[in-house]
Amino acid sequence: MEQKLYIKNKKAYFEYIILDKYTAGIKLLGTEIKSIREGKANINDAFCTFIDSQLYVRNLHISEYSFGSFYNHEAKRDRVLLLNKKELKKLSTRGEEKGLTIVPLAIFISDRGFAKLEIGLAQGKKTFDKRETLKERDTKIEMDRAMKR
Repeated sequence: MEQKLYIKNKKAYFEYIILDKYTAGIKLLGTEIKSIREGKANINDAFCTFIDSQLYVRNLHISEYSFGSFYNHEAKRDRVLLLNKKELKKLSTRGEEKGLTIVPLAIFISDRGFAKLEIGLAQGKKTFDKRETLKERDTKIEMDRAMKR
């Protein structure tokens, strides 16, 4: 069964060099998962941080569920990420290194119906790296155009 929903953080791939990728579960409320299944989530401004040895994702915007009543959730609240202890320890030690951060890359619904967040251990790009990425993308587009002719 293929994934029906895949919301990608394109800005993260442009701003950072991704060193490692992890797939984490998210602790959600009922109206949040329903809203994600409708595709109403935005992870462009989201980031991950450790609070009391637990990994949280902050600024993950999940719109309120359209059919929710007074049980609706807050749009931007801190949500706990579910990882193994070994992965959490590795991320906390690597995340403390200078210049490394934990960035959400994508949110998707797994085969079993659970919402998963793909996070990456990332290093910030310099301005010349970003220009290089743009040049590579432009040359790839030109090559594709030339191949179609």
